Amino acid sequence: MGFGLGVSPDQRAAETRIDEEMLALVTQLTNEINWHMRERGLTRADLAARMGVSPGRVSQILGGGENLTLRTLAALASALDARFDFELSSLKTPDEYTSRGGADSASTANHHSFPRTQHQKSASHRR
Repeated sequence: MGFGLGVSPDQRAAETRIDEEMLALVTQLTNEINWHMRERGLTRADLAARMGVSPGRVSQILGGGENLTLRTLAALASALDARFDFELSSLKTPDEYTSRGGADSASTANHHSFPRTQHQKSASHRR
């Protein structure tokens, strides 16, 4: 992403964090796909045939230089006979969110937490 004139330092920092997170996600995703391909003895051509795309398209995907759609991720999962599992984890401790006081504390006091393991169990029962 290019940084134009008039962009604040906060905006630059936010863009940098986004770019770093994107790189980490792409790396994790391509590592997972490559691992599943090796486990199943699949080549890029095999994966392409299963997805109904060209081998060049699979190379683009695994090259990591683009923003993948949820549809492409679903096609990859289906072709690999697998499922992507996503987890959004907080970078801050709960105390960092609730220690500010004032109105924010009042709104978080009314928030009911749902432990991840309980949530995952509930979600699996709905499938």
